[in-house]
Amino acid sequence: MDAMLGGCTLDVLAQRTSFKWRAYPGDVLPAFVAEMDFDCAEPVRAAVRAAVDRSDLGYPVKGELGEAFASFAAARLGWSPDPARVFPAPDVMTAVAEVLLAVTPPGSAVVISPPVYPPFFFRLGFAGRRTVEAPLARDASGRYRLDLAAIDRALDAEGVAAYLLCSPHNPTGSVWPREDLLAVADLCHRREVVLLADEIHAPLVLPGARHTSFLSLDHPQSARTFAFSSASKGWNIPGLKCAVVVAGADEQAAMLAERWEALLPSNVGVLASVAAFTEGLPWLDAAVGQLDENRRVLAGLLERHLPEVGYVPPQASFLAWLDCRALGLGDDPSAAFLRKGRVALSPGPDFGAQGHGFARLNIGTSPALIEEAVRRMARAVT
Repeated sequence: MDAMLGGCTLDVLAQRTSFKWRAYPGDVLPAFVAEMDFDCAEPVRAAVRAAVDRSDLGYPVKGELGEAFASFAAARLGWSPDPARVFPAPDVMTAVAEVLLAVTPPGSAVVISPPVYPPFFFRLGFAGRRTVEAPLARDASGRYRLDLAAIDRALDAEGVAAYLLCSPHNPTGSVWPREDLLAVADLCHRREVVLLADEIHAPLVLPGARHTSFLSLDHPQSARTFAFSSASKGWNIPGLKCAVVVAGADEQAAMLAERWEALLPSNVGVLASVAAFTEGLPWLDAAVGQLDENRRVLAGLLERHLPEVGYVPPQASFLAWLDCRALGLGDDPSAAFLRKGRVALSPGPDFGAQGHGFARLNIGTSPALIEEAVRRMARAVT
């Protein structure tokens, strides 16, 4: 592993106090929540240290965040957002909920495409919005794709006011083709619904795939689109509480400006995110290189120890979506992995009915700990 990422040894990681390392007893290997094990990037550490040293722990201002994200997006994501339309937020889902409260009527419906990130279900419910499902489709290889016909039908359901798109997709690791995103834009524009694009995993697109940011499409739907991103996944700093919302039009930007108090991030998070987007690119490259290796490592380990498990290597990020239905472990195979193998994966059913028989494995760690996780899973089966 690259020295910037650290060693990811279990004895060192077990000293951490985050949710990942405190949710289960000490004999359980945690491989569930979307948090990587790599050491923090030095530019981010330096920004946090400097803020603490000068007691700069007050309320935040946007500062250089808009320019920093716009520069990063131009260099790495293939689009050039207007810094004036970039707004800070504490995290993506809080921003999604606040935007939905502002731009959709109470009791309206939001289309989602499961299996998908569990908060897409319950956070929308907390916001008083219903969900309408347009499930993903799978091809013969097991790769997931957007089902445009299902999206078309779902958008016609009563009371639909928005579509919440996960791109790149969690948990499947799919990166959606540009032509499919254009088709989604056409469908949403025809019905005048709002599109919200959760692009939090975009910094971690892996070799061989190309991410298309929704607001780079130059489509009329942009006037009713919000894009959400963050340094939290790419640089593994979710605890610093800072995300960005990009408005597709000036009217939307004005709405976000009015709601500044509801979207207050952490001041330290803003400073750390600026450092990540501007000075943290070598660290990001190292992380992407390691994840590229890890997805191949996992394929070999599963072939040796759990050949019945279906696995399509992700095109982005550090989450592996495992089809465990052939193991005969029921709707939630993660329960058996935890009980018998002492390894914690994310339960597939949490991602929707389409996740029955599946589990999500976090591979944002060392190859050695991936091997330990697979060995524990195999032990649960045998």
